[in-house]
Amino acid sequence: MQTIPFNNITSLGQKTMLDNPLFNVSWILGRFCNYKCSYCWPYANTDKPDHQELSLYKSTIDEIKRQARDNGYTQFHFSFSGGEPTAYKDFGELIEHYCSDTAPEYQSLHMTTNLSPGSKWWNKWLEATKGLQRRSITASFHAEFANEQEFGDKCLQLMKAGVYVTINQVMVPEMFEELYSRLERFAARGINVTLKPQSDPTASYVVHGYSEEQITRMQTGFPQQIKGETIAQIELKDAQGVTYDLDQAERFNAFGFNKFKGWECNAGYQGIVIRENEVKRSYSCHEQLLGTLSEGFNIFDSPRKCVTPTCVSSADSKIPKRKL
Repeated sequence: MQTIPFNNITSLGQKTMLDNPLFNVSWILGRFCNYKCSYCWPYANTDKPDHQELSLYKSTIDEIKRQARDNGYTQFHFSFSGGEPTAYKDFGELIEHYCSDTAPEYQSLHMTTNLSPGSKWWNKWLEATKGLQRRSITASFHAEFANEQEFGDKCLQLMKAGVYVTINQVMVPEMFEELYSRLERFAARGINVTLKPQSDPTASYVVHGYSEEQITRMQTGFPQQIKGETIAQIELKDAQGVTYDLDQAERFNAFGFNKFKGWECNAGYQGIVIRENEVKRSYSCHEQLLGTLSEGFNIFDSPRKCVTPTCVSSADSKIPKRKL
C-alpha cells in the first residue's frame, strides 16, 4: 500500500462520488435485531420491532431522489443497516420499490447485515436486485450466534452471484489476536475482510488499548480485492495536486485521519443519513438535522463547512470534502 502524506491532503472522496453525479444515502431503518449480542451497545438494538410504515419509507425514497435530482444528482447509492435490516418484515417490498426506478443510469444498493436469513430469502433478494448496476454487502459476523463455516459459505454464495462482499470486524483491543485469526481464515477462503477500529459508545473517538503493531495491521492488512486485484475506492489529493489511492475509507481511523472541521464537505448535499425518523447531514455531524421522515426534510442546495471535531464513521469520511 502506497505511503499517503495525510498531513498534506487537501481533498478526498469516494471515487464514484467524485467522478459521477451520485447521491449517497446511509439509512438505519431501526434498532430491531434478531440477535442480542452481549457486546452490543444498548442503544443500538432492541428486540421489539420499531420500524415505520412501508408507505412512508417508499415516499421517502421518492422524495430523496426528487430533491437530489433538483441538485443535479441523477445516480443513486442506498445503504441499509440497523439493527438488522433483513429482520424488517417489509424489507423485500422496500427493496423492490427502490429497484423499480429504471430512470437512473446507475443505481446501487448496499446492506450491513448479519446474514441470518436462509438461502431462500437471499435468492429472492438476488432476483429483486438483479437489475442494479452494483450490489454490495458488509457482513457482520457474531460468534455468539453464527457458525463460521456456514457464514463463509453464505458469503461465497453471494459473491458467486456477483455481489461484492466484505466481512466487517470491530477489532476489540482485548480480543484483537483472536479476531485477527478468524479474519485470516475468511480471507484464505477468498472473502474480503475489513479491520474496523473500535470507537467509544458515543462514536466520538477510537478507544485506547491498541499496540503500535496492531495499529499498523489495521492500517495495511487485508487490502480489498476483486478477482485477486487490489481495488481503490478512495481518492485523495495533496496540496501539490498529487493524487493517492486507498482501498477503503474505513482505514482513516487507523491512521488518525478523521478531523475535517472547517473543511468544505458535501455531506447533506451529495449524501444524507437517516437514523430511524431523523434525516441528518451525516452520522457524526453536530446539530445538523435536516428534518424528519414524518414531518419532511430539506437536503442542502450546496456544500457546507464541516462543524464536527472528529469524523469516525466511514460513511461520513468518504463523502467528498475539500480543505479551505
